[in-house]
Amino acid sequence: MANEDTPDFFKGRGAQLNTHNKFLKNKYVAEHIEGLDEPLLENSATQLFEETPKKIVSESHSPDLSHMYSINPYQGCEHGCIYCYARNSHEYYGFSAGLDFERKIIIKPNAPELLEQYFNKKNYKPVCIMLSGNTDCYQPVERRLQITRRLLEVFLQYKNPVSIITKNNVILRDMDILTELAAMNLVHVNVSITSLNEQLRQKLEPRTVTATGRLSVVQKLSEKGIPVRVMAAPIIPGLNSNEVPNIIKAAADRGALAAGFTMVRLNGSIAEIFSDWIYKAFPDRAEKVLNLIKSCHDGNLNDSDFGRRMSGEGKVAESIHQMFKMACKRFMAGREMPEYDYSLFVPKKGKQTSLF
Repeated sequence: MANEDTPDFFKGRGAQLNTHNKFLKNKYVAEHIEGLDEPLLENSATQLFEETPKKIVSESHSPDLSHMYSINPYQGCEHGCIYCYARNSHEYYGFSAGLDFERKIIIKPNAPELLEQYFNKKNYKPVCIMLSGNTDCYQPVERRLQITRRLLEVFLQYKNPVSIITKNNVILRDMDILTELAAMNLVHVNVSITSLNEQLRQKLEPRTVTATGRLSVVQKLSEKGIPVRVMAAPIIPGLNSNEVPNIIKAAADRGALAAGFTMVRLNGSIAEIFSDWIYKAFPDRAEKVLNLIKSCHDGNLNDSDFGRRMSGEGKVAESIHQMFKMACKRFMAGREMPEYDYSLFVPKKGKQTSLF
């Protein structure tokens, strides 16, 4: 079995292979042509691809995410989280959900301008928009490109509610804007913490901020009056499921107002990517973890059934649900996220005076 000390393991990356893109005829191969002695050359550096979409706000009609509006300034994510459901969407761009997802990042520099156009549509009524519904809006390249910061400036200008989910401390750079939004009840921040175990974190999410760093984000935001929810997600039975109470307690101690979690599900190419990874990263417990995941999804690694796919079912899933509920009751009793204020929204032409 390969491990992090062998040449076969890509250090600093989550996926260890490029899976086949079902939309393409060509396939990735790692085998040598007979008689070829030279090593196969592969560009392992992160590459950026600029996209100029015509619209930037997406609306989900999923029963699990009813009427969720979201913006993804980036597609693909250098964080390299092995379990990420967004990997499958990279195939629509002609890339693999594996290593390509972490190495080939699509950027949308015109996102702030498109958001402003969206706010000024005729008959637009303010809704909360999430950054991001797919990949992290504060991934490493945001330090330089600042697309997310420019989006927040538009949210502040129009006074439209925004929800953010991230696992990167780059968000602290935008404390000035977030503080103004929070003062008007226009922002929620969701900080994802999958594990407090640094060795596990490095393998699960190789290019993310440490758990200590994320807890510091929770504390610094909370101290400024910015409402924070911790997301213990995804829960992977046999890997991080035992950490749920500790994650919630640690976040609560630093001011988090709420908590949420989802069960891991390995849809599409992620099943192959995750299975390959766990046999290499944790060969001694790979079979156990995969079987536990299957037990939460009717014997399958993947699960597309609405209502069950994100929560799981069965004895293992139920025990995790109970552990989560008990931890929230113990450490977060009496806390809640504030309601958004939708009354402050002001379009470019100003508010119209009601006739009644």
